[in-house]
Amino acid sequence: MPYRRLPNTNKARLRALQTAIEKSRSLPFNAIPFSVNILSEAERLCREFESSMLHYNQCLSNQARSNKKHQENVKRARLYVSHFIQVLNLAVIREEVKTSAKNLYGLEESTHTLPDLSTENSLIEWGNKIIEGEEKRLLDGGTPIYNPTIAKVKVLFDIFEESHQVQKNFQRITQKSSNRLIEQIPKVDAVILQLWDAIEDKYKNLDKEERLEACRRFGVVYYYRKKKNVNVD
Repeated sequence: MPYRRLPNTNKARLRALQTAIEKSRSLPFNAIPFSVNILSEAERLCREFESSMLHYNQCLSNQARSNKKHQENVKRARLYVSHFIQVLNLAVIREEVKTSAKNLYGLEESTHTLPDLSTENSLIEWGNKIIEGEEKRLLDGGTPIYNPTIAKVKVLFDIFEESHQVQKNFQRITQKSSNRLIEQIPKVDAVILQLWDAIEDKYKNLDKEERLEACRRFGVVYYYRKKKNVNVD
């Protein structure tokens, strides 16, 4: 025996509304299986839900497109911050820079290992520390680190930070659009349920296959249960 199942994806929800609405437009008024009020509500929600879906997909596309460029900025900034720290550590090992100067950068004197730069937040933290530390050391009369210079590091780091903020804005916009879409789902589901209940009630006196076919034309979806295998000992 087939069973009815309400849509569980946004595309399926929109399709259910559109199918019921389009089918009703091809029928005489007295042949439409649901009330004018339900139809009007379905049409309104269909427009709003489709608009929200399009807006969300556009936001997602914008975010993805921006993220591609952003990841390039992350990669370059991480590379230069990492290289600067490595060159600084080598300068300390060669005794060209005092070991105590590492404190200016927030680095431990006792180790030459790189700090964790795997996340964007850690990259922001250490990028700022390295730039501020080098500026303080130079003000104290220290010799500049070269290859890369702090000026080059700062340029790429600033590009990354700006890109980071832009990407966060895209994420906020996308999340806001997603939340709006999620808020509409209960109302959409409720209207689809009303539509399908009314459709099934309209054709309840038809033979089984005729009834199912009539309901399917309005977008009602039926599934057949899988038969369970029974083991006989």
